[in-house]
Amino acid sequence: RSDIARVEGDFTPGDIVSVYSSKGKFLAKAFYNPQSQISLRIMSLHDEPIDRAFIFRRVKEAVDYRRTFADLRSCRLIFAESDRLPALIVDSFGDVLVLQCLALGMERFKQDVVDALVEEVHPQGIYERSDVPVRRLEQLTGVMYGTVPDRVEMVENGVHFWVDVKEGQKTGFFLDQKENRAAIAPFVKGKTVLDCFTHTGSFALHAGHYGAKEVTGVDISAFACEFATENARLNGLENVVHFVEANAFDLLAEQSRAGVKYDVVILDPPAFTKTRSAIEAATRGYKEINLRAMKMVKPGGYLITCSCS
Repeated sequence: RSDIARVEGDFTPGDIVSVYSSKGKFLAKAFYNPQSQISLRIMSLHDEPIDRAFIFRRVKEAVDYRRTFADLRSCRLIFAESDRLPALIVDSFGDVLVLQCLALGMERFKQDVVDALVEEVHPQGIYERSDVPVRRLEQLTGVMYGTVPDRVEMVENGVHFWVDVKEGQKTGFFLDQKENRAAIAPFVKGKTVLDCFTHTGSFALHAGHYGAKEVTGVDISAFACEFATENARLNGLENVVHFVEANAFDLLAEQSRAGVKYDVVILDPPAFTKTRSAIEAATRGYKEINLRAMKMVKPGGYLITCSCS
């Protein structure tokens, strides 16, 4: 917002506007919301109509791109600015798509997006989860197309998961770690594995699927542990993978002091900070869990550590 020198003409928040340099050169078409710190979200660098046909082209380009390398039944189909569709996220879980629309301008094109996705992907249903903190008061959730069950079965890297698309965190499942979960295969076969902050068991179940001898998944949420146990049963891994409801910090401290060791320790915590003011405390948290985990890895073993801060 602070980069805008002046605004000319009438507009309604969320409108498509033309953006010019201080010397009068056309720069872009964008949607504009003066209430947001990100006032301009670029839709096109060309002076072209931003309409239904434009949205259909962009959705098709995003889906075609994923077709070249991704499993369309288990991937992020549309990734906001990366696909030149600002503030729009669409995740694919089996036959169901989950959509998040996080800005007023894109909200106006939401039905066009749904229609384009139906044409390109032919899903069973599309569910909206625009319930992030910035929009939670607007209660923007619900079925946008077709039918959406409470749980959807998805296959990721050969591992089956139940996904709670209506109540689960974010869009129901964290697809961003898909390739990393596949990458643990060489390190876990025949090994004992500890997976901290397991959530619905994604890393733990991949370890079991790739031949681990014994896997312990840890999460502070009883619901997450129950859900992960269901996912273990879904894969026939309940005798290999088990889940413990515990604070990972406390469990790491207790087991570290007791001299418990594993061949592989996996850390995939939630973000410890989302603001600059909390960086110092977050750094202490990351140091603590990584230091304790390192002490619990057997000689020749592996620490697999992740951060989304």
